[in-house]
This record gives sequence, C-alpha cells and structure tokens, in this order.
Amino acid sequence: MLRIILTGLVIFISFLLQTSVFSWLPTDVCPNLFIILTASCGFMAEERTGLLVGFTCGLLYDVFFGDIIGFHALLYMYIGFINGKFARVFYPEDIKLPLALITVSDLTYSLICYITQFLVRGRLDFTFYFLKVIFPEVICTLVATLVFYPIILRWNEWLRDRERRSEQKFV
Repeated sequence: MLRIILTGLVIFISFLLQTSVFSWLPTDVCPNLFIILTASCGFMAEERTGLLVGFTCGLLYDVFFGDIIGFHALLYMYIGFINGKFARVFYPEDIKLPLALITVSDLTYSLICYITQFLVRGRLDFTFYFLKVIFPEVICTLVATLVFYPIILRWNEWLRDRERRSEQKFV
C-alpha cells in the first residue's frame, strides 16, 4: 500500500516539475519526466508496474494537455510494459541499460507522436521536426535521466528494503 501511495506522489511531483518548473527553461523543449519515471518503474520492477505507472502518467497528461483522452495513456502504458521486459537483465549498479532504454523510449514516443499528430495532417517536414523538437527533447531527457534516475533508484531500493523487512516480520 505504501508503494502505491508513494508512486502516486512521485507521479504527481513529476507532473508538477514537468509542467511548471521545466516550462521556465530557456529552450523550447523540456525533459520528459514521465518517460523517465515510466521506463524506470518498468525495468526496476516488472511489466505490470511499468504498465500501471505508464497508464497513470499518460492519463494525467491526456486530461490536462491531450486532444484525445487515452492516446498518451496507451502510449505510456506500452512503453512501461516493454521496459518491464528488461527487468530480468537490469542491474542497479549499471547505468548503461537505463540510459539506453530511456533514450529509445523517448525517441519512440516522439516519433509516434509525430506520425499520429503531424504526419497524418500532411505536415511532412520531418527533418525540421526532428532537429527542432525530437532531438533536443531526447538530449534534454537524457541529461535529466542522469539527475533523476539515481533518485528513482534509491527510492525503489528503499521501498524494496522496507517491503522485505515487512515480509520478514510476518514469516
């Protein structure tokens, strides 16, 4: 129960940071904290956790900024689920896998958003969109991952230790 409450709190804090603090950055793009959080919860825990965190993050995004309720929820949900498949090969002390997975997740997210929201409407200038939006956001998210991933990792390890101690009391 504590994990659910704290995960909800972390999602809310990520939402506040992404929509208020990072919107003040001098660039046109900001890091995608929902991708960092969804992917991290996926490969740190399992598919189900990544799926649920991704759905919650996406639904929150859809409610406040989306044109269609459920589009981003579905997209983040798939990202969390697919990252959860890497839970078996995840080692907390190795940062290369999380960096690669978060980068690929953000790139995939941005490309799918381009295809479904711009390409379908006839806006075919992919090079401009890639150089001005996708690439800077991926780089910004990658830099933010170096800051926020260790915090998420410590938070997850603290929760796991607490859950293990709680289980040992009842056994």
